[in-house]
Amino acid sequence: MASDTANTTDQPGVIRVAIIEDQRDIREGLAWIIRATEGFHCAGAFRSMEEALEKISYDMPDVVLTDIGLPGMSGIEGIRILKDRYPKLLLLMITVYEDDEMIFDALCAGACGYLLKKTSPARLIESLRDAMQGGAPMSPEVASRVIKLFRDIRPPERADYKLTPHETRLLKLLVDGHNYKTAAAELNVSVTTVAFHMRNIYDKLQVHSKSEAVAKALRNRIV
Repeated sequence: MASDTANTTDQPGVIRVAIIEDQRDIREGLAWIIRATEGFHCAGAFRSMEEALEKISYDMPDVVLTDIGLPGMSGIEGIRILKDRYPKLLLLMITVYEDDEMIFDALCAGACGYLLKKTSPARLIESLRDAMQGGAPMSPEVASRVIKLFRDIRPPERADYKLTPHETRLLKLLVDGHNYKTAAAELNVSVTTVAFHMRNIYDKLQVHSKSEAVAKALRNRIV
């Protein structure tokens, strides 16, 4: 079955997840994990990015789990389109690819995190919750490669994006691995206040996601 819109619910607090995966056994396995976990709803399970782009709005998710190596349009190309259409949609890669180019392209395209398919069900669910709280979940192997990748990139001269001291401090916390909730606690403000400042940071840096903001901060030595 190409998509799954069963058990649709408007219950507040439920995390709505859509899956884009061409291998049927993996797609159905991921859908089963989502359905079997309290507080989650499977908003769709699609075999291609083209199908997802056509049908995803029928049961709009909060988070999309997508493979990269899809038939037809790739996952990276697709998340650029999804991010453009639905700016608030969280896009989490789940793939077998762990090479630097794929990781970098996915994060720059708007992915909020990058998981390998060998990720355990418990870690997958934890990563989805983390993404909803403003985190950037990554498999350990991927995180270490990202750190090395940015260390190896020769940074340009320090750029001035006219961030306020408060915005700079918040961006530094995100670079250090905080999510919205823990950054709010560190700054002694509400998560809503953090989200407000993040919108200003996104505008000033001309980015669309936390992962893009962190990447630009590292590349341009903003913090």
